[in-house]
Amino acid sequence: MSEYVLTAGAWLGAWAWDEVVPELRAAGHGVHPLTLSGLADKKGVHAGQQTHVQDIVGEIERRDLRDVVLVGHSYSGIPAGQAAERIGGRLARVVFVDSNVPADGESFVSAWPDGRSTVEAAIAANGGFWPPLSADDCEGQGLSPEQIARCTAGATPHPGATLTEPAVLTRPLGELPATYIKCLLDWPEPSPDVAELLKSEQWRLVTMDTGHWPMFSQPRELARILLAAAEPGG
Repeated sequence: MSEYVLTAGAWLGAWAWDEVVPELRAAGHGVHPLTLSGLADKKGVHAGQQTHVQDIVGEIERRDLRDVVLVGHSYSGIPAGQAAERIGGRLARVVFVDSNVPADGESFVSAWPDGRSTVEAAIAANGGFWPPLSADDCEGQGLSPEQIARCTAGATPHPGATLTEPAVLTRPLGELPATYIKCLLDWPEPSPDVAELLKSEQWRLVTMDTGHWPMFSQPRELARILLAAAEPGG
């Protein structure tokens, strides 16, 4: 039995995994969807990136979880990748779902050379929080109108410091056993940093014919891929 720890991307909380969790539990695994500090029912709390890393590490240690499949979607790939390194032998595999990946000394907005100033200005204008996504942001991502409404209705402002603070890694990310799930409607190719990591024998690439929020658009298929990631060889 594996223990799945699920972290959703910017603006989202544990609730985003509601349609994925039953599929994983039905297969006999432990499942722990996690809301990071400042989001969903923890909204309004200022948090930094290392706060989110500790949220994940603390949950795993508090529950004394072993054979952990740590899942990070979108933004949460950055804290999940750092947490995967820090939990040592508890980790079975880290799964990045159409996500950013951490690079030592780099932040979330470091990868946005054209959008960094826009994000930082939005954070400054909204009390230190990144305003939540709109329905327009979800267009073209394989979501039904009902799924878009659910996604946007549950979204909360995202703590800005988590996006601007740098990641801290002590060894190459490519040394971790990892699966990267690329959602093709969002962009057909992995980003250059992910493509470089996929050269590692420890990394596997899986594609999904859907958009950036597969936990809403294709939850059963996403669950199937997550279950396969826990098998020997990922």
